[in-house]
Amino acid sequence: MGKTEPSRDARGPIEAIRRFSRFYTRRMGVLEESLLKSEFGLTEARIIYELAFQQPVSAASLTESLGLDGGYVSRILSKLERMAMLVRTQSSADGRVKLLSLTEKGWEQFATLNEASKIQVGSMLAAVSDDEQLQLVESMNTIAQILGGEESARPFVLRPPVPGDMGWVVQRHGQLYSQEYGWNQEFEGLVAEIVSRFVRDFKPDRERCWIAEKDGQNVGSVFLVRKSQRIAQLRLLLVDPAGRGLGIGSELVHQCSTFARDAGYRKIMLWTNDILHAARRIYEREGYCLVKEENHTSFGHDLVGQIWELDL
Repeated sequence: MGKTEPSRDARGPIEAIRRFSRFYTRRMGVLEESLLKSEFGLTEARIIYELAFQQPVSAASLTESLGLDGGYVSRILSKLERMAMLVRTQSSADGRVKLLSLTEKGWEQFATLNEASKIQVGSMLAAVSDDEQLQLVESMNTIAQILGGEESARPFVLRPPVPGDMGWVVQRHGQLYSQEYGWNQEFEGLVAEIVSRFVRDFKPDRERCWIAEKDGQNVGSVFLVRKSQRIAQLRLLLVDPAGRGLGIGSELVHQCSTFARDAGYRKIMLWTNDILHAARRIYEREGYCLVKEENHTSFGHDLVGQIWELDL
């Protein structure tokens, strides 16, 4: 029999999408045996990415979010565990459930993959004009909104920090609080101390930092650190003016609550000042209660400090 001629319908949207898919997978190198010249294939790298963004997470939840076969995911998780990139801990909420988290080695591999991905895309865009880059991003957002629904339409992502983010947190806090509240460098020094302590004493099973990113730019941050065995502390919540009005602050605070419960904490506390009205409204919506106020002189101003708590 001779070859079957493609139908006229095949030259419409279906064939156009298939053609774009073939082009895109080839252009991004996802057909290669290893991704980004690493030792991992595409699915393995994707699971590492998801662990970085979702952890701690159960294998069942991870499998569902990826839409993959459970046995296939289980084999990859076992491989990562043998490579000392992954640990399993018992959920404090349900003793039958094991939660997955990246180890220090796992975070290092994630950072390497993440940086390699940025370099690859940056190289691809080097010859593309600013106007064309804007057009490209808008087109990709349109595809995501049409095919992905409400979640894909969210204009920002939350991710773990990568090299350079900690410096941004310190710089942006100092700059923004000076512009908006007139605070002096004493505050920037305090932020630098908090960030330095977090990096130096980081406890991956009990602490976390999230960076909010919009259109490739950092627009927010928050840290959750260990205060005691049962109490966590929320620190350095920041939403840049470029990211305000999108719900970033509420989502950052909610991520802290979710992680703290899974990590076994019974309470989250935070210290803020009464003039930070937008942050206070976010804490109230999340369920925090004001438990203490105290006058103090800091950052070049007379302020009213507040302690808020959330029972988990």
